Amino acid sequence: MWQRLLNFAIAVLLWHPTGAPAQAPANPPLPGFNLQDSDAKAITIADEVMAKLGGRENWDNTRYIKWRFFGRRLHVWDKWTGNIRVEAKDMVLLMNLNTKSGRAWKAGVEITNSDSLAKPLQYGYEAWVNDSYWMFMPFKLKDSGVTLKYVGEGKTAEGTAADMVELTFHQVGVTPENKYRVYVDKQTRLIGQWDYYENAAQEKPDMSSPWKNWQRYGKILLSDDRGRGKHTEIAVFDRLPDSVFQDPAPVDWETVGK
Repeated sequence: MWQRLLNFAIAVLLWHPTGAPAQAPANPPLPGFNLQDSDAKAITIADEVMAKLGGRENWDNTRYIKWRFFGRRLHVWDKWTGNIRVEAKDMVLLMNLNTKSGRAWKAGVEITNSDSLAKPLQYGYEAWVNDSYWMFMPFKLKDSGVTLKYVGEGKTAEGTAADMVELTFHQVGVTPENKYRVYVDKQTRLIGQWDYYENAAQEKPDMSSPWKNWQRYGKILLSDDRGRGKHTEIAVFDRLPDSVFQDPAPVDWETVGK
């Protein structure tokens, strides 16, 4: 699934609060969202999900998020600037998602040769695209290139009644032929499961995973449990020192941001 989780980095700059007028929709689609071919019920459900997660304004105003992808790679993300910190085994990457430029250290030694640096930076970018979609997909139902279709009522693998919405993609990401089906709990209006289809024409998914244990972090809700594993070390910060994105030295997360 490394490069099949789509269309995330395109919207990074667009997530900065824009000071939209009060009469603007509570959850306006990002530019390029396929409003014409999306059906009204699916859009309404997407808006209900966003509201339940804390609302678009609170999502836009959330600046710094940290999480460890299934206990493996550590990510720190400045949503407003696109700066990220990725820690993977003995590698530390400090880079910007929008420019894809940055610095890398392996076993404490900086990689300075431009040819040698390209590979770890690409790794960091692809790891972030993959890992962040596993974390933030419910906030991205009205992203650029997305078409939403209401499939009908159904049940998750655990038997929870849900509204099913399919996401397909056009001219975004590295694999726009993919498809996702999300199961929106009829009671909570949170996503309880997603199905992944490598090809939109498929009838059976390649993968299904629950979205469980929704908890509040700052002013938004996030889920850490995907059934086969959990994200860990989740935190939201109002402020972080610049050194988090500039200095490869270990961060004292007990005191930073306070």
